[in-house]
Amino acid sequence: MMQETKEYEQLTPKAGKIILEQLPDRIKNAIVARAVEIDYPVEAVIEMAIAGYLDPHAIGFVDCKPDRKA
Repeated sequence: MMQETKEYEQLTPKAGKIILEQLPDRIKNAIVARAVEIDYPVEAVIEMAIAGYLDPHAIGFVDCKPDRKA
């Protein structure tokens, strides 16, 4: 029986960690610092960086808190 794969709309924490490990230290440190500063998961900050690069008019995450209950 084939196992069903689930597509994610967001990076998983595991994927974020893998990407982060491959980046140069100065970029890695900047992403981690930004994640701490805005209290977001690292994978969300990586997504924001990519989205901002691909679309300078991309909406940021300034007012939302991923995976948090109000």
